[in-house]
Amino acid sequence: MTAKEIILPFTAEMISSLKIGEKLLLSGKLITARDAAHQRMSELLKRGESLPFDLRENCIYYCGPTPAKPGFPIGACGPTTSGRMDVYAQLLFENGMRSMIGKGERSLKVVELIKKYQGVYLIAIGGAGALYGQCVTRSRCIAWSDLGAEAVYEIEVVDFPCFVGNV
Repeated sequence: MTAKEIILPFTAEMISSLKIGEKLLLSGKLITARDAAHQRMSELLKRGESLPFDLRENCIYYCGPTPAKPGFPIGACGPTTSGRMDVYAQLLFENGMRSMIGKGERSLKVVELIKKYQGVYLIAIGGAGALYGQCVTRSRCIAWSDLGAEAVYEIEVVDFPCFVGNV
């Protein structure tokens, strides 16, 4: 199966060209955000406050990376279960989210939101955290360092493999 190479960030045109099941190799910037970061994003948005990053320009990777070993930008960074973020999806889509990566199925409501907002959900391979860590060329914490591994990190990736789950 040949993979489609994608240079991030996603545009509406890029998303509209994707097909469910298609293999992608992503290069560019992702932001990591798990449960605690999603809760914090939700709280800020509900209060009418801005986030410290732009949802429109970033693909959210449901991941909590492990600390980097000396000489490496990051440790393992495998996907976490996406369904735990479903409760936050509507608010994030309403505030510009367009793309996300995780593992597992999404609820029917989130699938409908993906269609409504012309977004994309990409599936990463569970148990492949070490492989994904090798795709990362740079990593830096951009928000909420007090959350440790669940802080929001901006990671730069090259040939990050995933599959189109929903468009």
